[in-house]
Amino acid sequence: MTIMAKTPDINWLTDVNVFAVNRLQAHSDHLYYDSIDEARNANPMNMRHDLNGNWKFNYAINPNNRPEHFYQVDFECAGWGDITVPGHIQLQGYGQPQYVNTMYPWDGHNDIRPPEIPTDHNPVGSYVKFFHVPNKMKNKPVYISFQGVESAFFVWLNGEFVGYSEDSFTPSEFELTPFLNDGENKLAVEVYQRSTGSWLEDQDFWRFSGIFRDVYLYTVPEIHAYDVHIHAELDSSFSIGSLKADLKFLSSTPKNSKVIAELYDANNRLIATEKDNLGENDCSLSMVVDNPELWSAEHPYLYKLYIQLYNDSGNLIEVIPQKVGFRRFELVDKIMKINGKRIVFKGVNRHEFNCRTGRSITKEDMLWDIKTLKRHNINAVRTSHYPNQSYWYELCDEYGIYVIDEMNLETHGSWQKMGAVEPSWNIPGNKPEWQNIVLDRAISMFERDKNHPSILIWSCGNESYAGEVILNVTRYFKSVDSSRLVHYEGVFHNREYNDTSDMESRMYAKPVDIEKYLTENPEKPYISCEYMHAMGNSLGGMYKYTDLETKFPMYQGGFIWDYIDQSIMKKDRFGVEYLAYGGDFGDRPTDYGFCTNGIVYANRELSPKMQEVKFLYQNVKLNADRSGVSITNENLFTDTSDYVLKYTLFLDGKNLYQNKLTLNVGPLSKDRVEFDIPSHLIQDAGEYCIHVSFKLKENMLWAKEGYEVAFGQYVFKRSDKKTEADKSIGDLRVVKGDVNIGIHGRDFTVMFSKQAGSLTSLNYAGREMIENPPVPLFWRATTDNDRGYSQDFHSGCWFAASLARKCVGIDVLEEKEFVSVAFTYKFSISNDVVVTIKYFVYPDGNIRVKSVYHGAEGLPQMPIFAVSFKIPAKYDQLEWFAMGPEENYSDRSMGARLGIFKNQVSDNVSGYVKPQESGNRTGVRRVSLISKGGNGIKISAVADPFECTISPYTAFELENAQHHYELPNVHYTVVTVAGRQMGVGGDDSWGAPVHDEHLINADNDMEFEFMIQRI
Repeated sequence: MTIMAKTPDINWLTDVNVFAVNRLQAHSDHLYYDSIDEARNANPMNMRHDLNGNWKFNYAINPNNRPEHFYQVDFECAGWGDITVPGHIQLQGYGQPQYVNTMYPWDGHNDIRPPEIPTDHNPVGSYVKFFHVPNKMKNKPVYISFQGVESAFFVWLNGEFVGYSEDSFTPSEFELTPFLNDGENKLAVEVYQRSTGSWLEDQDFWRFSGIFRDVYLYTVPEIHAYDVHIHAELDSSFSIGSLKADLKFLSSTPKNSKVIAELYDANNRLIATEKDNLGENDCSLSMVVDNPELWSAEHPYLYKLYIQLYNDSGNLIEVIPQKVGFRRFELVDKIMKINGKRIVFKGVNRHEFNCRTGRSITKEDMLWDIKTLKRHNINAVRTSHYPNQSYWYELCDEYGIYVIDEMNLETHGSWQKMGAVEPSWNIPGNKPEWQNIVLDRAISMFERDKNHPSILIWSCGNESYAGEVILNVTRYFKSVDSSRLVHYEGVFHNREYNDTSDMESRMYAKPVDIEKYLTENPEKPYISCEYMHAMGNSLGGMYKYTDLETKFPMYQGGFIWDYIDQSIMKKDRFGVEYLAYGGDFGDRPTDYGFCTNGIVYANRELSPKMQEVKFLYQNVKLNADRSGVSITNENLFTDTSDYVLKYTLFLDGKNLYQNKLTLNVGPLSKDRVEFDIPSHLIQDAGEYCIHVSFKLKENMLWAKEGYEVAFGQYVFKRSDKKTEADKSIGDLRVVKGDVNIGIHGRDFTVMFSKQAGSLTSLNYAGREMIENPPVPLFWRATTDNDRGYSQDFHSGCWFAASLARKCVGIDVLEEKEFVSVAFTYKFSISNDVVVTIKYFVYPDGNIRVKSVYHGAEGLPQMPIFAVSFKIPAKYDQLEWFAMGPEENYSDRSMGARLGIFKNQVSDNVSGYVKPQESGNRTGVRRVSLISKGGNGIKISAVADPFECTISPYTAFELENAQHHYELPNVHYTVVTVAGRQMGVGGDDSWGAPVHDEHLINADNDMEFEFMIQRI
């Protein structure tokens, strides 16, 4: 409902009944041209004129300080500053960004209730743009479109009031024709950060304001369909497509004017045509397509419909090109199905974000994002928690991504306080005065986005509790669209409004809770609209969720929280850029680093977590064994003919043999192929590994030929090899000094200090390798998930144990083949905890290290059981034979593969915005630490593989830094060899523990061994 008014009123900002004044009706986001060639070539619209770029700008902290009459023609603003449109005010030198999650940004500053807004801090941006009407628009109607303005704004042209609008994330359009001058025109826009709408926009994101999406003028031809509604439907057999196009016109059309619609396939072949005379205000065209190609994320087939409007003289006036996808999405027997097949959403929640421009993102950003999703087997996106730019939906249509389109609604702070559900003043709830403003947001989203086949589900918003107002939004969606389902998670908190959502949707439910729901004869299919809270070093245990996909038909996937870190590029006091989080801009209140939950870093680099996502989301499962591979194609519609199957045999990480073949496994089918690996290649003792992968046969939109889409491996051994010392090199000379025990070989010296209680020197041919002695380590740098679980509170004693110990025993044993020195340590946390580190020195200079832990009752979980020491920083070139290539942990190693990988020590400090544990590798067989001159040491497994982290920093240096710039200069290479490290978890980041099987119980005895060898 748009109010018509001529006089603006600042009180509209707090009037829940006023949210659109003189605003045009919402409509589809279709393009239109004046010639068929322009439409076919998809050129930029010649009936649009871009107003992006530099605008004059004034910033005021609140309305009382704004230049109230700046819109007047004679108001001089030449001395104002400048701002770029589109863009956020707070990222261009005015005001400050603020990050909060659930609480409202004024919490603690203003004691207000909706629809009140702060009066002392309500930043006002006054924008001015001077323009001339383009020649192509003269003597025609002219309109202006604001694609996104946060959160409320007034518009004037040449001193005359044009209109007012709220809703930051859908277009607001106004007619300018009555106010235009022949020469220069003054456009004035007044943007308020706080309005009634701010109560409805309490999303977990940075709080910005301003004109942050495109602004453009547009005109229309004499006959113009301002709204097009495409209904591309399938019958129950999926073999007959019915296409209907409903057209609405700005004004009555001339008699004898007509419309012709032509449908072309992807090869530009004419499939169907229809013509009709135009009605006065609307028109509908229908056509039937036999055996249409169907649209799905796997096979995003799009037809092109050209709607051509002719006037009464037979002249072509307007051409509307519209991409069309035939697909059928429905609930059948309590299961969501796409084109008759059970769908599984392998999804992610996605904010629009760029580390430099915030939510004002470019087409290049979106292209990078869509290709990244496709390359990592992500098939679905939830637009958390607002409608995105129209271009995003076009990409989802074209590339093939299922979309939950979410309206701009979140009122989290009105009903959840410090984690507790307390909806005493929840909005919109059952408050009828909020119905129209909320429904307006649903209407604006639906009308703009309705023609995109990628959108399968409408979402009524996020975390706004439940009530009659939101239930009425669902009723609206169902009244205007039978081709999609409706989602809303909030009914979980109030089952009285269960009909709001067609599916059971929960956030951060544990796998056991999901199983409980699915085994109790549920009424609705289940999705996790948010799961695997990917904050910092996270995503551990994701396999527990994806395992449910094959176990329960009514489990239909989920959406990881979330896609991209919301961190902003800032400069430290030395002018060096770094990624900042909440609180770094002086913003209070703030939720600090809680904005960094992405599987992609804010600078659009992949995080190590993506390795696990890609593997667990892959649609083709490759289960290899020694003789072949079993292939399960879980694609619903596509076979494997687009891929080449490649398999490779390795021995101790070295490539022995590889081959490839093509294999066509049909959708939802299984097959097996035997390897043709020559038997003589599997004769030597050692560890063998077979890698199997499907790679693209040809270039695709999203990746080039040879890109790997699916992977599997099989590891086996032949007659274990044992590492033996070379006894022919000579005898060892042992010197037992007052303080030191020295063991000397032909060209090396190993020193042990009775005073320090440790190995203090490992000198190979004059090169000293030990900078800090090996010590027992029980603490890792706290991860975000550890912090949320309060691990420092529960397990802080292990922090102390890692910093202080007492050597209570030294044992030296001289044998013919080695000399052993053992140090026994006790710790203040318990007299029963005993750790022994025993060193076996061999004549060839190799050292075997054995760490033995004797547990004690009553102690908390142990973060890590390891030995850590420092070597000179110049040994920074690494070669791993381990699980990789990215970091991995016991609960996040499904996507890792066994192989030889190279990196540098600095690479193992992952880009998690707050420094924390990172860079670990599981299944380490060996790792070499080499200087650029080629010297160094190799650390290798004696029997069982170990875990290892090699970093420029100790766990405690990482622990003490809140940002990467706070880390010290690099002086050492820190080696941490672990018998075991606990998993990283990820069910949530505010209390969920790591799953039991990935914990370290302190009452268990443990031991591990490794070998140090010179290179």
